[in-house]
Amino acid sequence: MSRTLIIGATSAIAEATERLLAARGDALYLVGRNETMLAEIAADLVVRGCRRIATDSLDANDLSAHEAMLERAEGFLGGIDIALLAYGTLADQKRCESSVELTVRELHTNAISVVALLTRLANRMEQRRDGIIAVISSVAGDRGRGSNYVYGSAKALVTAFLSGLRQRLRPCGVAVVTIKPGFVDTPMTAAFRKGVLWSKPERIGRGIVRALERKRGTVYLPWFWRPIMFVVRALPESAFVRLPL
Repeated sequence: MSRTLIIGATSAIAEATERLLAARGDALYLVGRNETMLAEIAADLVVRGCRRIATDSLDANDLSAHEAMLERAEGFLGGIDIALLAYGTLADQKRCESSVELTVRELHTNAISVVALLTRLANRMEQRRDGIIAVISSVAGDRGRGSNYVYGSAKALVTAFLSGLRQRLRPCGVAVVTIKPGFVDTPMTAAFRKGVLWSKPERIGRGIVRALERKRGTVYLPWFWRPIMFVVRALPESAFVRLPL
């Protein structure tokens, strides 16, 4: 049994992952902004067999509230074995292009607040010399695209930060897992036309649990996004800028 903290616990991917973690016996501390949704998810997980669970409300953009939340999580769980950061917003690229304020807010939510939480979690786990830190980044961070470069640049920052954190924490036995989903059919992407490359949250959740169990460094979910993004990254800039992406 692991003592697991999940921040962004009301997202579709997080909820699918939580059901699997509850089934294997994890103690769960679920954090999110929507207290009603958190309570509903917790009640569902109890019905599914979760024996130890609590919820906590947090606006991740309030950096001053991070430390107190982590204290409460550790107090309830008795320590944090796994921390999964699963929150984020999908920026409206066109609106961001005409609004500095919106662009900065999206970068703060998807990157700066994540980095702040990671810094606090890393210091705690480094002292214990054990644990797993996992973050849902995105394939969008592998290369900036005209259609979503605000979101993609935030994910690129998170991915690079995790890479350095992984190298820093490896000697003390703390694993850092970067999770890069491709297109996922969730409420956040409800307006998008779906195709063969799209996956359900349940599939992503299964991949996340496997990555946690194996302490993988970087995992693309589903697997076929790894070769796809290898090709995307390898394209010369002169060719890439001409693509309608």
